[in-house]
Order: sequence, then C-alpha cells, then structure tokens
Amino acid sequence: MQIPCSSVTLFEGAAGDRPRRPTLSSMAKVEIYSSLFCPYCARAKRLLDQKGIEYSEIDVVADTSKRGEMMRRAGGRTSVPQIFINDKHVGGSDELYALERQGQLDRLLQGV
Repeated sequence: MQIPCSSVTLFEGAAGDRPRRPTLSSMAKVEIYSSLFCPYCARAKRLLDQKGIEYSEIDVVADTSKRGEMMRRAGGRTSVPQIFINDKHVGGSDELYALERQGQLDRLLQGV
C-alpha cells in the first residue's frame, strides 16, 4: 500500500517486512541479489536507502534458483550482494561505494 507524503512515497510492506524509509522514484532499475544475514548486502542497501533509491531485492537463499540466475548475470560471481543498475552489472557493495566516492553513482542512477 502506498501512502503519499508530499513528494515522497512511503511503502508499507507485507507482514514481517522491515519498514522502508521514504524513497524518491529512481529513473534507474536497480536490482540487488542478497541474503538475509549478509553484512555487505545490508551495507549496499543502506547506501541505496540513504539516497532514496528504490530497488528490487532478490534473496538467493529464499529462492535458490535465483543464485544461478545471479551467477549467469554476474559473470560467474557467487558472492552476494551482486548489484545491477539498468541491467548493467556494477559488482558488489565495495564497487557500489567506490562509484559513490568517485561521484559516478548518481550519474549512473540517472542514466547519464
């Protein structure tokens, strides 16, 4: 269920979902393959949340068929997270933060 709040949209998840921060619509399609107890996944999601970026989270433990899909898309990489922006593989948490430090993440998210 969406609850409008000025220019920000709040999302209420299903029972058991963690509450989501307000997010601004992103022009980019962001996908993150993750697992529940992965600190690097949490770190990557925290950065995206802080930036107000909407993303699709794919839990490779809950749906084991998704791990093979992730490996195929990520060139054989088996670790999580694996992050894709507009279907382009950007890597894991370290690579996401490197893009942020270099000032390239916002441009990538805007499709520039």
